[in-house]
Amino acid sequence: MHKITIYTTTTCPYCIRAKALLDRKGAIYQEINAQDSKIREEMIQKSGGRKTVPQIFIGDFHVGGCDDLYELDKQGKLDEKLK
Repeated sequence: MHKITIYTTTTCPYCIRAKALLDRKGAIYQEINAQDSKIREEMIQKSGGRKTVPQIFIGDFHVGGCDDLYELDKQGKLDEKLK
């Protein structure tokens, strides 16, 4: 299974929704709080300039945000990425 990293903030409803989907899939992920400016800058650099949370990575693959994660699942591609 690939390492999953999700940059979040504590009050973000999209972060909660994305984590809920990953939890339903049984995925184990590392959650990184992006409220710290240094961490947020790291997230922006890794995501190609995206400033919103969540930003989700499965291995080296940048999923994007919550809507991107749900779209990947809708297309039937998320389970394959999580293997």
